Amino acid sequence: MCQTKRNHDGSADDNGDESQLSVSQILSSQPAELGSQHEQMLKKLRPNRDDGPSEFERELLNMTQNAQQGREEDQSWERPKLPASFDPNQADVVFQQLDAEESAMGDSTCARFFGVTEEGYSVLCTVTGFIHYFYVPVPKGFIKDQHLSQFTNFLQANYDGILNVEICQKESIWGFSNNTKSPFFKIYANNSRNITRMRSAFERDEIRFENLFPPQNVTFDNINYLLRLMVDCNITGMAWISLPKTKYKMVKEFDKVSNCQIECEIDYRDLIAHPSEGEWLKMAPLRILSFDIECAGRKGIFPEAEHDPVIQIANVVQRIGDSRPFVRNVFTVDTCAPIIGSQIFEHKTEVEMLLHWKDFVVNVDPDVIIGYNTANFDIPYVIDRAKALGIKTFPYFGRLKSVKQEIKDSTFSSRAYGTRENKVVNIDGRMQLDLLQFIQREYKLRSYTLNSVSAHFLGEQKEDVQHSIITELQNGTKETRRRLAVYCLKDAFLPMRLLDKLMCLVNYTEMARVTGVPFSYLLSRGQQIKVISQLFRKCLQDDVVIPNMKSEGSNEEYEGAIVIEPVRGYYDVPIATLDFSSLYPSIMMAHNLCYTTLLNAQSIKAFNLTEDDYTKTPNGDYFVKDTKRKGILPTILYELISARKKAKADLKKETDPFKRDVLNGRQLALKISANSVYGFTGATIGKLPCLAISSSVTAFGREMIELTKNEVQEKYSIKNGHPFDAQVIYGDTDSVMVKFGYQDLETCMKLGEEAANYVSEKFKQPIKLEFEKVYFPYLLINKKRYAGLYWTNPNKFDKMDTKGIETVRRDNCRLVQNVITKVLDYILEDRDVEKAQRFVKQTIADLLQNRVDLSQLVITKAYSKHDYAAKQAHVELAERMRKRDPGSAPTLGDRVAYVIIKTAGDKNYEKSEDPLYVLEHSLPIDVKYYLDNQLSKPLERIFVPILGETKTKELLEGAHTRTITMSAPKTGGLMRFAKKAELCKSCKTPLKSDNKGALCPNCIQEGKAPGLYCDALSQMNYLENKFSRLWTECQRCQGSLHQEVLCSNKDCPIFYMRKKVQKDVHAKANELIKWENTMW
Repeated sequence: MCQTKRNHDGSADDNGDESQLSVSQILSSQPAELGSQHEQMLKKLRPNRDDGPSEFERELLNMTQNAQQGREEDQSWERPKLPASFDPNQADVVFQQLDAEESAMGDSTCARFFGVTEEGYSVLCTVTGFIHYFYVPVPKGFIKDQHLSQFTNFLQANYDGILNVEICQKESIWGFSNNTKSPFFKIYANNSRNITRMRSAFERDEIRFENLFPPQNVTFDNINYLLRLMVDCNITGMAWISLPKTKYKMVKEFDKVSNCQIECEIDYRDLIAHPSEGEWLKMAPLRILSFDIECAGRKGIFPEAEHDPVIQIANVVQRIGDSRPFVRNVFTVDTCAPIIGSQIFEHKTEVEMLLHWKDFVVNVDPDVIIGYNTANFDIPYVIDRAKALGIKTFPYFGRLKSVKQEIKDSTFSSRAYGTRENKVVNIDGRMQLDLLQFIQREYKLRSYTLNSVSAHFLGEQKEDVQHSIITELQNGTKETRRRLAVYCLKDAFLPMRLLDKLMCLVNYTEMARVTGVPFSYLLSRGQQIKVISQLFRKCLQDDVVIPNMKSEGSNEEYEGAIVIEPVRGYYDVPIATLDFSSLYPSIMMAHNLCYTTLLNAQSIKAFNLTEDDYTKTPNGDYFVKDTKRKGILPTILYELISARKKAKADLKKETDPFKRDVLNGRQLALKISANSVYGFTGATIGKLPCLAISSSVTAFGREMIELTKNEVQEKYSIKNGHPFDAQVIYGDTDSVMVKFGYQDLETCMKLGEEAANYVSEKFKQPIKLEFEKVYFPYLLINKKRYAGLYWTNPNKFDKMDTKGIETVRRDNCRLVQNVITKVLDYILEDRDVEKAQRFVKQTIADLLQNRVDLSQLVITKAYSKHDYAAKQAHVELAERMRKRDPGSAPTLGDRVAYVIIKTAGDKNYEKSEDPLYVLEHSLPIDVKYYLDNQLSKPLERIFVPILGETKTKELLEGAHTRTITMSAPKTGGLMRFAKKAELCKSCKTPLKSDNKGALCPNCIQEGKAPGLYCDALSQMNYLENKFSRLWTECQRCQGSLHQEVLCSNKDCPIFYMRKKVQKDVHAKANELIKWENTMW
């Protein structure tokens, strides 16, 4: 293999010095001066950025300085060596379990746990001896002594893999049984395939033994092998496991199936799983690899692995908890100029580069592989590319030597997360965390491009090079390839930064520990598996079994939470908000609502229960009180909430930043888990839906909100000696908003605290009403739509809080968001309604006269399914874009950006168009659509409660809406038949064909030429100045003031401005050429 390594951490050649100098110049240079409007836009675009260098520039410079001072660590790939003195008979192996999978050992099933020790050694532990099982109720007439051995022989004769059948006493989770246990068969089978066959035979009424079994048989405890083992051994996801010395057996070198330093086997009865608390909350020194690939695509076609080569791969490796990565490198095809603070590996061919990268992954041995869209693009692409090149040894970079990495398509559908089509690649032993998938699950954003997400969370962006330009850079010089490498390296750095900023790994680790599921389940499964895992763990302790209910999904609905009718209006007095703390979990605990406590009229009679023994819920269901039986769900909730209180208490005492992050992630995971228990019972398409529980919870919630309203209005009234009658102006699910009538904040806060304590006494523990905040002033628009200044301290407000208003909605254009935010600022913060009106009138005038930047008019919508009932604007556009360029067209799950243009058609789906296409072809924007469909309704909602309907109508239809300017299209419609003629710049008279100048003879004679020429020059000067400022800003963003800007980031307002000004400069330059031909 021919390959050149360049380590530019300490030394650099001449090109390196130049690179270093240019970076220093960049760091010391000041940004070009921009107008105040552009500065405000930049602040929104980069909220955390001052005039200094970006984080990436600072970090590269810091790395260079460390290298120059000789303090740079050697970029060593390998893990620390396992000591030669290591003896399995003398040393325990203690490791953090990361990835877990089911595996076959002959005909039997076993589990593999991959992990890392505290010293950083990699571990593969094969857990043997555990046999999978499930339960079936023993039918009436079955006598153990008489039938059991015959029945066991019958099953073993007719079905493969049945190892044993036992009878044990268990209790079904479904319904109150007065703590009476019933006999169940516990059927053991050697592997998952045989256990599934056996379970199906019972459920389909195929078991014909002595005619004892009823036609409808329900089996119990349907759970996969891995989760069953983890539940029975009390192993949680990401937990620490100890293998006691002499109990585990090391695998001989020639029998090893993995690249792990410690590969061993142990019986499941011998391993020790540590509960995740105290010292076992620590994290092993996990190695995280973030990588990004660049491909040389063909013009106008998105890269395809069969045709387009991989030309660069950038890698960044960091240990969890470290401040900076210890490996930073770029693998390139062909030569590449040096990059400070990183290594360059040059290769003559693509095959050499891919093989070298595969060796790199195996040697650096990452525990976690991250990136941005790596699951759907980068990883599948390199595998497909290696296949196209015939590199048979490439797809073996997992921890199992002989297991090939293969790509599978999967569709993930969840009510909470929506539907997404993904690719899945098995990289055994290495956890995969695609930051794109994580952010799509956890955050609602307008756009999910890496640039947009980085601007939102990190306050910095990167150069966004279109895939068609990458080939030109690759085919250029080593300097152009260096530029591509810097771009690629930044794409690898940003996911690592996002991982740290958003605490993805830490938060998901704690979620795995709290819920007990393997880490990989958190990204590949929905919400229910988290509750199922906790339910099975608690049931195991209580000898309870869970029925395998068919997930058919009913349309049965139940009444949800109450929403008190809002008293709409603008309130210039403080409004106190009273919230129930964890309302639904606390209702379930207070009233003992659970599967195991559910009653019906027959069971009340059968068990001779009195009214003191059970609770009748407001919707007519019955549950026994905890004096008779403590429910499993309330017990789980009590443990989760207690653990959260402990985590929050520990968080206050902890001083170490990383441990604080872990504890914060833990308390967050506990909170989410507690809140998801109620949702699990109400999920009609689920493992264990129980509408009696979920509808009872919401019924109690409605009753409590009504009681709170009545109690507060009754106590704080004029008849009880108060100067005002308190009024509940709005209530929703778990909170009420109270107008006490007082003008000062302190009094309202004091009364809010007092009212919360007073009402809390009326409810059963642990239900608690808390005073949370005061809104002042407060604009109540409608149900779930309001805005106000949020106060927790009477001296200074915390923030402006909005709900359901267009400042937080994603289905409107940015113009709406910006206008509504500004209007609320003027009304709520400045208390200046006049100023807000003037601002709205000016904005509407700007919109109608085509003075609003295109980036403000872009609308984004999620492309969530292929078949919509009616034609949708974003779906139709996606189809049109697919015809133009299949590679860059949006796919299922993406958010599609579009603007509405003026066309002959009147349907919105005919008028949607790609923003860049609109800019390039000067297509006219449908300003009436934006005024009527985007701006009008949000503005009416805000101004009608304040100004009334008549004045609000004037605001939207006054004199400022009379002038309309529209850009003329170059193609389409009547333009096909129009004859183009040059017009005089002054009087607009058509010029004769022999007149090549800018003016007609009459205007030249009148002496208008000098003034008009000066105007044209000043306009040109203004446009050039504006373009140079925007260009310089784009150069700063890309990291160099000496290179051409290639960025085409469609989420960036500066990009659209730059493109528009570039067109205007070109048009104005053509106009000035005409002036040169004008004789005056």
